[in-house]
Amino acid sequence: MKKKLTAIIKKNQQIAHGMFEMLLSVGEIAALASPGQFINLYSNRKDLLLPRPISICEIDKEKGFIKLVYAVVGKGTSDISKMHVGDIIEVMGPLGNGFTISKEIKGHIIIGGGIGVPPLLELAKGLTGEMSVYLGFRCEPILVEEFKKYTDKVYIATEDGGWGIKGNVIGLLKSNHPKGEMIYSCGPKPMLKAVASWAEDNDIKAQLSLEERMACGIGACLVCTCKAKDNNDWQYKRVCKDGPVFLREEVIWNE
Repeated sequence: MKKKLTAIIKKNQQIAHGMFEMLLSVGEIAALASPGQFINLYSNRKDLLLPRPISICEIDKEKGFIKLVYAVVGKGTSDISKMHVGDIIEVMGPLGNGFTISKEIKGHIIIGGGIGVPPLLELAKGLTGEMSVYLGFRCEPILVEEFKKYTDKVYIATEDGGWGIKGNVIGLLKSNHPKGEMIYSCGPKPMLKAVASWAEDNDIKAQLSLEERMACGIGACLVCTCKAKDNNDWQYKRVCKDGPVFLREEVIWNE
């Protein structure tokens, strides 16, 4: 059973409209964390009992730091966005099962959408071989320059056409026809469903990080379940505990 820890806020600043970057000093989590995992952040407000699950964006094991990029979408994240450098915040983690990195795979395709982009950055840092990155946003992009540190093949789509091509990341993917042995993707469910379909059509393996509304973050409450294949049958799996990363062939997409 994971326990709550205290972390020191080293940075907490806005990087785009409604988007914040937080750097935490919490060595115990940094030492164990891997790409695709998340942590629970606990607000100091007494009326907000449930934690806010936030994906880990980057890990600095040497310094004991983890970086988070989060969207302000409610009272909890709004409260967290107003915290200052030096403040103490309660956290729990690392939680969930992240991406599997195999050195035998030399061709990688990373596909992210919106708030699903940040958890893919630490993954990109750890991959070797050929890599292409496809990122989709509604308007203002984030972390593009950070991804360019690891590959010059970074492609952007925005719905308003302000950056990159106008459209969504699936259209961008289909127009580029990338080659690779493994896809790693995180984003909204319709996007992931389309990624899974494209990967199947092109006979490419894929690891998908699901975004589901979570409550406890440790698999106890069963709020964040998804349908998954189990031999010739299916079962509900907990996104926070069994995932959030699943193989594309595991996930059953509800119509």
